Amino acid sequence: MPSHILHALQECGFVVKECGSSQRHIPPHIHSMARCLCLCAVWVAVILGLGVHCDDTASLCGAYAPGDIILGILGSVHSTVIDLETRIRPDKYTCTDFDLIPFVESLAVIHTIETINDSGFLPGIQLGYQMCDPCAYGTKALQCVEHMLSINNSFPVLADNSNFTSSVKVFFGERYSELSIPVAKFLSLYMIPQISCTSSSPTLSDKSRCASFVRVIPSDVYQTKALAKLMKHFNWDWVGVVSLDDDYGKPALENFLQDSKEEHVCVAFQEVLPNYLGFKDTQQRIELVAATIRNSTAKVVLLILRAEHVEMLFQELIKTNTTRVWIASDAWSTTRFVMKIKDINKVGEIFGFTFLTGKIPGFEDYLKNLTVKQGVRNDFIREYKQMRFNCSHGQQSEHASPFACSVPDPQAANDDYLLHAVDLTEAYSQRVAVYAIANAIKKLLKCSDTACSGDADFMPWQLVEILHEMNFTLDKQMFSFDKLGDFRNGYDLIRWTMSGDERVPEVVGKFLIKNGDIEVYSDKIPWTNTTVPVSRCSEPCPVGTEKKISRISCCYNCTKCSEGFFSNVTDQPSCHPCPEGFWSLPGSRECQKWSIWFLEWSAAYSIVVMIGTVIGALLLVFSFIFYILHREKPIIKGILVISCLMKFGLMVSFGGVILFLGSPNIHVCRAQQTMYGLGFTLCVSCILVKALHIFLELMSCNPTKQRELRKFDKPFVIIGILTAIQALICIFWMVFDPVDVEEKQSKTQLLTLNRLCTQGFMYGFGAMHVYIALLAVVCFGLAFKGRDDKTDPIVFSMLIHLFAWLCFIPIFITQYESRPIVQISGIMVSNYGVIFCHFAPKWFKILSERSEILKAGKAPVASLTNDSDSGVISNFTSGLRESTHSIPQSRFSFAESDPSNWDISSLYPSEVSAASFRHRRQRSQRSRRSL
Repeated sequence: MPSHILHALQECGFVVKECGSSQRHIPPHIHSMARCLCLCAVWVAVILGLGVHCDDTASLCGAYAPGDIILGILGSVHSTVIDLETRIRPDKYTCTDFDLIPFVESLAVIHTIETINDSGFLPGIQLGYQMCDPCAYGTKALQCVEHMLSINNSFPVLADNSNFTSSVKVFFGERYSELSIPVAKFLSLYMIPQISCTSSSPTLSDKSRCASFVRVIPSDVYQTKALAKLMKHFNWDWVGVVSLDDDYGKPALENFLQDSKEEHVCVAFQEVLPNYLGFKDTQQRIELVAATIRNSTAKVVLLILRAEHVEMLFQELIKTNTTRVWIASDAWSTTRFVMKIKDINKVGEIFGFTFLTGKIPGFEDYLKNLTVKQGVRNDFIREYKQMRFNCSHGQQSEHASPFACSVPDPQAANDDYLLHAVDLTEAYSQRVAVYAIANAIKKLLKCSDTACSGDADFMPWQLVEILHEMNFTLDKQMFSFDKLGDFRNGYDLIRWTMSGDERVPEVVGKFLIKNGDIEVYSDKIPWTNTTVPVSRCSEPCPVGTEKKISRISCCYNCTKCSEGFFSNVTDQPSCHPCPEGFWSLPGSRECQKWSIWFLEWSAAYSIVVMIGTVIGALLLVFSFIFYILHREKPIIKGILVISCLMKFGLMVSFGGVILFLGSPNIHVCRAQQTMYGLGFTLCVSCILVKALHIFLELMSCNPTKQRELRKFDKPFVIIGILTAIQALICIFWMVFDPVDVEEKQSKTQLLTLNRLCTQGFMYGFGAMHVYIALLAVVCFGLAFKGRDDKTDPIVFSMLIHLFAWLCFIPIFITQYESRPIVQISGIMVSNYGVIFCHFAPKWFKILSERSEILKAGKAPVASLTNDSDSGVISNFTSGLRESTHSIPQSRFSFAESDPSNWDISSLYPSEVSAASFRHRRQRSQRSRRSL
């Protein structure tokens, strides 16, 4: 209680017990004299609203200040409860281990409350506070809340809590989620608002369990995302995790495992430490965890621990000079006493994320002049000064001042120790939390610049709705809570930079919740040898390879990219397919444009084909002219038309060969097959007619059958029908199984597409060639049946054709890339076979005939030139040619005359001259008739 109220009650004759004091009894002889005055004093005290109470347990009310509206503060200034494991009776808790961080945070709350009161932010309203120390223990935190909500040392139990009221309207804290969670659940029963600056467990965002809880920091849901993205940024995919077994460590670990999986970060090991520092096996567990870290291949370790656990772990690792990259959770990322551990620079790089930070105006001066105002109680300040400046007490504390023994009054002493022992910027969130509550109260009480019209004794639940909907501005920044009661402003990424034998935090990046991206200021991170440490289960895969994942997603083997795929950066999870028009070889880092292959005009084979085609065409032209010039020869006269049709068919076939050269298209593909099929069919049909005629001539021994078969001896009808059948085959082929152009990867040339004509499903192509082969077999059979000198050309030409295609067909089927070359070769061999078997012998016979005639008539002619004009010789040769034409033949004979049967020596010059004369006369008469 405030001292003036205590004295007033004492003067009124009451027996009172101050926190930690003994009973006092007012002597009876002054009772009557003071009664009137004491009643007035008590009344004045009540009217002034200074009714802050403290229960009978001194540790439960370590600090308080009177006010119109009381704010509760839960601050674990002490971090350990003694003998908690052996506790049997519900005795008073004994707390030890003074913790400067929560102490400074509580001072930041008190300083901000005093600043608001002094500034008139709430006109006519004074904010008071009451502080309890839960000693980092959840059960004791509930005890603190129960006592601060009690009325006259008793806690009311109501059926309907909507009318529940207490002097404490809102609670600040707790620092640790392990404590905030049970308190939040308890306060949600009465909908009393609780606001925290450091409790980040995702459980506290669950409004079904923690309905009245809000906080000025983001949930750990976002912190674990930031941690996973930080590891992904540096390609650390093999990390260890050490966490606590409390309500802070468990959900944080669970969320991190989920987020790390999304970022393809794997956990090499998971270790758990007990939250309670007084646990007897804590040191043993620390040693086991340290051994696990040493033996692991993971070079990056995430520590979701309290600062005290980290201190113990680092001290153990420093003994063996174990170096790692450490990732700090928010619980210890800015803890100064860890930064000052002896040999802290031996543990390696340390990164972490911090919440909202900033500078509290006037807070440094407040700490340097730390005093307790009149009418205010703060046992924690007294304990700190005793620890800092008391000579005998300070010898046992690491926080003792070196000048402690020279200080006459510890409670009056001050220095700047707290400014260096604790990161004051971290306490900025306390200022934000107090102003959030102050703005909510201002709105609830409808305060103007001069007064507040609302009732200061409002129901606590009325603040909850206002907090969720409120936006406020502080230090030129806008703040607001989301629907879950959290801030979503993001984090600063810090690195513990070496500063002598200590470490100091330095901001080296940030994580923004809105876009979910991490930004790292790489120029502020001086890595050793300018190389980022590697922490991977497997070595990075070089370009041109992809990961072949094993049982653990981060452990893999590197395999070359398949053909048609590429990877142009290291450590690709999978190779990318090449874009259209490009291709790659196995293990490629890039794709190359396809090289298109076809029979180019400039290729050596194409030149040979063109030369062969031109020679074949010239031979056909020569043969045509030769046959025209010697059309009266018995060997030609009867077969002139058929021979010309054969030449025409072969010329068309040679034209189809030319179409195989150059880049094909669908029209060229159709034309090349059709021209060969129809052209060569026409040629073979003519040969078939010749073979049939010879076969019929040889059946003279059976006149009856000969006469019956001669009915079918219709040369042009047969040729037309046989060629028409091939035309129908080609038409059906092109309609129902059309050819097309295909680009197919070459098996012999790298990165090459063969642009070739396809034959559809090969039915039409096969039918065309089978039909030609069938005609060739029939020709061969007819000629072989009556084989003699006349049938030899047919036999050999058909054998050449059939043999060529029998040799080429297996190659055509198995060697896809060689199909054009195979077909060209087959066509050329077949065409030249016909030329040299059917036409060339006739050239030779006729030219040989003329040579023999010239030799036989050389001597007589020479004698005639002496007595006659030179025209005699001409007449002789002409007559000789005419005499050869006069050899009787059948109406339509295909028999080839043998010059050896001719009796050239029996022809006298006079007969030759006469024959020549008659020949010229007949020709002149025909000429006159034609005129």
